[in-house]
Amino acid sequence: MVELYLNELRDLLLPPHTERPDLEIKESATGMVVINGVHLVDLKSVKQTEDIFMEGLMHRKTRTTKMNEASSRSHLIFAMIIDATNTTTGAHTIGKLSFVDLAGSEKSSKTGTDKQGQDEANAINMSLSALGNVISALSEGAKFIPYRNHPLTRLMKDSLGGTAKTLMFVNCSPSVYNEPETKNSLDYATRVKKIKNNVNKNIESKEAAKLKGTIGLLED
Repeated sequence: MVELYLNELRDLLLPPHTERPDLEIKESATGMVVINGVHLVDLKSVKQTEDIFMEGLMHRKTRTTKMNEASSRSHLIFAMIIDATNTTTGAHTIGKLSFVDLAGSEKSSKTGTDKQGQDEANAINMSLSALGNVISALSEGAKFIPYRNHPLTRLMKDSLGGTAKTLMFVNCSPSVYNEPETKNSLDYATRVKKIKNNVNKNIESKEAAKLKGTIGLLED
């Protein structure tokens, strides 16, 4: 569970008094986005998962503004890697669920924030612009997708392109005062809906897994 704050990754699940390691965004051979140096937790129950998620939320950057008592100042990514083996066939399946809470684009004239808050807003707006460019390229079927233009789009690469299935939920304000922000969010969701991917399972057969194990032993 990490947040992207002022374009820097922060681990939200580090144990107390732990030195923060440098986090590095990488991509596995199968196209899965991984974060080197991040704190991993083995999940054993729904209750444990809920508790860990709430713990991470407590460490997230927020700020009080004129529009929101606890405004998110970062993008949050909560990722669960599901590793399963069929005991009958031996087929090995690896999947990833990424829950992403995007900070909203905002205007300082509405939020009334200070210089630090304005720096945060600028970083949020810049990242959302980069994400919008990626979404547009994907929805239009472009040959080049600008994932590497921003850490947010690098983090979300396996949530948008490739074999991903993407769902976007949009919170809309009922106030006419917030009409521009609501329209912008709905435009985002419309473009996401146009993304067409070939959704495939990442399955490794029993024979392939055995062969990998044999190769590993020979290399040792």
